[in-house]
Amino acid sequence: MSYRGDSISFGEFGLKAVSTGWVSARQIEAARRAMTHFIKRGGRIWIRIFPDKPITKKPAETRMGTGKGDVYEHVAVVKAGRMMFEMSGVDRITASEAMRLAGAKMSVKTKFISKE
Repeated sequence: MSYRGDSISFGEFGLKAVSTGWVSARQIEAARRAMTHFIKRGGRIWIRIFPDKPITKKPAETRMGTGKGDVYEHVAVVKAGRMMFEMSGVDRITASEAMRLAGAKMSVKTKFISKE
């Protein structure tokens, strides 16, 4: 379980991770776009995770012993209980639907959290 970044700090609603895993930068951007498109740029969104872990991958059909591969992507390590996104400036129904769309883009299980 995450003991840092596990509560709502900036907005009124949040998307919390229920399981542990890696979330890629592409997934974070896809979730941000889905939320922004759904709320029609009406509210405010905070992204609470940052992809700071580089993941390397060697090309296919490469012999062993040629060193480490090139950086393939960047990921954010997400523990269970981590608040990933926050939102304010919209009503509860709109926020829950936007967070549901964002959660569908994630590789970890998520749940919708409200401040009250």
